Amino acid sequence: MRAKTAARLVREASGSEMTSPLILASRSRSRADLLRQAGVEIEIAPALVDETAVKAGMAAEGAAARDVADTLAEFKARRVSAREPGRVVLGADQVLVCEGRMLDKPQDLAEAREHLAFLRGKTHELLSAAVIYELGAPVWRHVGRAQMMARPFSDGFLDDYIAGQGDALLDTVGAYRLEAGGAQLFTRVQGDYFSVLGLPLLEVLGFLRTRGLCRE
Repeated sequence: MRAKTAARLVREASGSEMTSPLILASRSRSRADLLRQAGVEIEIAPALVDETAVKAGMAAEGAAARDVADTLAEFKARRVSAREPGRVVLGADQVLVCEGRMLDKPQDLAEAREHLAFLRGKTHELLSAAVIYELGAPVWRHVGRAQMMARPFSDGFLDDYIAGQGDALLDTVGAYRLEAGGAQLFTRVQGDYFSVLGLPLLEVLGFLRTRGLCRE
């Protein structure tokens, strides 16, 4: 019989084995799909966090992009955990930084085009943070990284890409979806593929196994 983790033995001894699904404190369809496709049962409970204000405040303090992503992920997990303290809650956030500039999700297709034109021919970094709360406190965190090298695509290609993808581009930092045609924008990707999609999935799954929320 496979040995049980120490964490599970403690929970079983105390009669507190967790059977409730993981709560995802995010409205990201990509993150939800990644977890479900990996076999994780989830409930979605988006956290109301003023991300723009948090980013602006941290940028004014000179915070590193990694810390911004981690802080936003924790704020989301904390907000939902306050309502569901007995549950395991996952908060996540993604930050894109290029030449010292942090990009948010575009507000419209015109801004999406501006973002992609800015990234063209450059290398940028994606940081995908995940923070897990349990019993109202943070118990695990990780920040995944990926470097994206955009090719010097033409204006014509850019216009066709935006027309083909449409409003779906507004749901992603950087205004591209690597899994849905966005690969055409790049010459090379280094780092964690799942972090490009918005979640350091393998590391998250590793922790969830210790809580019985993912098969060992």
